[in-house]
Amino acid sequence: MQAINLGSHSFNLQARARVSSQFTNKNGTVSVIANRRDDARYGLRRIFDSLRVGVKTKSRSVKAQASDGDVTPVKSQSSSSGSVLPYVGVASLGAILFGYHLGVVNGALEYLAKDLGIAENAVLQGWIVSTLLAGATVGSFTGGSLADQFGRTKTFLLDAIPLTVGAFLCATATNVQTMIIGRLLAGIGIGISSAIVPLYISEISPTEIRGTLGSINQLFICIGILAALVAGLPLASNPLWWRTMFAISAIPSVLLALGMAISPESPRWLVQQKKIDHAEKAIKTLYGDGKVVEVMADLSASGQSSEEQDAGWFDLFSARYFKVVSVGAALFLFQQLAGINAVVYYSTSVFRTAGVASDVAASALVGAANVFGTMIASSLMDKQGRKSLLITSFSGMAVSMLLLSLSFTWKVLAPYSGPLAVIGTVLYVLSFSLGAGPVPALLLPEIFASRIRAKAVALSLGMHWISNFVIGLYFLSIVTKFGISKVYLGFASICLLAVLYIGGNVVETKGRSLEDIERELSPAT
Repeated sequence: MQAINLGSHSFNLQARARVSSQFTNKNGTVSVIANRRDDARYGLRRIFDSLRVGVKTKSRSVKAQASDGDVTPVKSQSSSSGSVLPYVGVASLGAILFGYHLGVVNGALEYLAKDLGIAENAVLQGWIVSTLLAGATVGSFTGGSLADQFGRTKTFLLDAIPLTVGAFLCATATNVQTMIIGRLLAGIGIGISSAIVPLYISEISPTEIRGTLGSINQLFICIGILAALVAGLPLASNPLWWRTMFAISAIPSVLLALGMAISPESPRWLVQQKKIDHAEKAIKTLYGDGKVVEVMADLSASGQSSEEQDAGWFDLFSARYFKVVSVGAALFLFQQLAGINAVVYYSTSVFRTAGVASDVAASALVGAANVFGTMIASSLMDKQGRKSLLITSFSGMAVSMLLLSLSFTWKVLAPYSGPLAVIGTVLYVLSFSLGAGPVPALLLPEIFASRIRAKAVALSLGMHWISNFVIGLYFLSIVTKFGISKVYLGFASICLLAVLYIGGNVVETKGRSLEDIERELSPAT
């Protein structure tokens, strides 16, 4: 899981580093990881069984009304002999690395701290955890400019450099300075990945399954964190195994570079760069010969082949784009301010109040809810739509937060406070994973115009990393001052504000081509 979203796992680690709490039930860890691995495999099987686009996939170009999301076909259907799945799989290596680098320090921190001589220094341990977030902030902003200048696939190739070097420095570190530099470079790498993985997948995916394919990004981040947990199993018997854990992450980094070296570039970026021949070749690879005329016509009609220059950073704040860019940034701010960090951090104490003494059991319940919700979201993304899932998600989170708050304060509920807290926590995580977790990263590349897409996605994700870092710094102080019950009540209010905001500002993108969305939201002037 993303613990439970982009970056919140790092806050969980940071908070745990501050209070020096560690998992203690080693046997329980094995069973939890096995259960979560089975859940992930089942989810992957369901998704890939539904994505047989490699042979005779139907493609349709549709238009929809933004107000209600109804769609009406306007173009004839044609068969496709290409397949995007291998290239989505290659890009997803970036998502796996995202999750792995977020999660790898969870089990390794105690052992590397002893090896590097900082076992009693919580501040330096905190720096090792949080430096990744600082690097990710830099990387998320950098990724947009690189993707616009060099293209999506070449940016992946460049991204493999800090990911590989960072893994090597962490694995071979003999002092804390080298470890922090390695974590910083790895953070830059996952920051770039957080911007370009959903961007690339969105731009190469067929319209009718773009939501399902886009949600794979979230799933593979969860798998990356799960892989980090599995990689930590030998630590109990081999304290130096933490070096191997970091070294392992270099393998998918190299595979990412090799895979992207032979992957097709985004046809949308190629048309924007007026590389028409290259765009047609990419379309043949992705969708088959029969789709070239249709896709090229749609790309040309969107105005991407016009004389407009690539957008600069200041263009994001122009009258033409500001509203849609503000929606992207707002979605990530609501995601972070809605309380996911609090629920993850306090799940252990909440479950102990309910009589569940094991940290691992608490993590298992939270993780199972997240995996189950992600599976449901993947199957509903192209059926129910993004907007409806967001509204349902934040509504469920608001109810859950209210339940958690009342379970701590209402005396009449005191006899049931433990079970209610458990129900509220699981319901919150389940609600989050249905929409607030996976949808923003999927929706942003869809609503942004082609000429601003990379930079706008990078800006929104930069806001995400910054807010995540700030929350990590000040959350515990706020809880100490106001109490967890009032803080939970505040989170419930933020969730309700998110519902109102989404209802009035977010358009439905289900079943609509990126070009159709662009023509509506960012018409050429």
